[in-house]
Amino acid sequence: MSHPATRMLAMLELLQAHHVLGGPDLARRLGVDERTVRRYASRLAELGIPVTAERGRYGGYRLTPGYRLPPLMLTDDEATAVVLGLLAGRRLGLAAAATEAALAKIRRVLPSALREQAGALEETLDFTLAERAAPTPASRAVLALAAAIRDRRRVTLRHRSWKGDRTEREVDGHGLVFHSGRWYVTGHDHRSGDIRTFRVDRIDSVVPGTATYEIPEESDPVRQVTASLAQVPYAHLVEVVLHVPLAEAARRIPPSVATLTETPDGVLLRTRAESLDGMAAMIAGLGFPFTISSPPELRTAVRRLADRLREQAPD
Repeated sequence: MSHPATRMLAMLELLQAHHVLGGPDLARRLGVDERTVRRYASRLAELGIPVTAERGRYGGYRLTPGYRLPPLMLTDDEATAVVLGLLAGRRLGLAAAATEAALAKIRRVLPSALREQAGALEETLDFTLAERAAPTPASRAVLALAAAIRDRRRVTLRHRSWKGDRTEREVDGHGLVFHSGRWYVTGHDHRSGDIRTFRVDRIDSVVPGTATYEIPEESDPVRQVTASLAQVPYAHLVEVVLHVPLAEAARRIPPSVATLTETPDGVLLRTRAESLDGMAAMIAGLGFPFTISSPPELRTAVRRLADRLREQAPD
């Protein structure tokens, strides 16, 4: 029982099962010192659970008489779904501390047989999705943005750009999107007058206002986020015409990599790249016939790639 949240829940169970328990007794049962027991009691009280401490020979810690936690009523399938969701959230990098605390609470209230099954699932389950180490935003910011978007209330954001510049923005939020381990909010930015996307972990504060708005029917937060990520400020603007149908190109190229536009000549691929050599390899690897529009240096990079490939397969 090494996790503090698990020990705190164990303390709550002990207090529910006994009229009163002394500090030394609780410390021994939980495997901690008495100072930690006092800290757990204070934390439970902050959470609204009426834990009181009584001094004297017969004193100790107790719950207010008559207080009981409401039972958690879940079927086996519902409990399994909750555990799976929390495990997936942990892999995605969603509020790690809160996820661990929620898992501990769920384990505590599950019947023993189902708790064993859930433990086996946790020990054996793995994901093809790589574990994310990206920082996650404070839950308070996500919840504040979600409530403002639901109520269609304009918010004032204090935001840090990728360069570290700090600005204050008034934003009419259209939606929250979780993409590749990060949270994003997209909406109408009154400072620029455009639809903009902001990384939530770069938002220092969210202040809801009184002004209201309507979200346009054509708004598509997922598309807006993925399209904006394809335009991150790298060195080279790349435009290449792919001579294939749009549907075929879209199956191979996700929106987060490039924007695709159907034209009379084919599909215009538009993106930005830091390395033209890497872009040459990516385009060649698609296996589509293509024509380079810009930059001219990309043609040189493609020729260098062709020369390297010929060197690997001499006559």
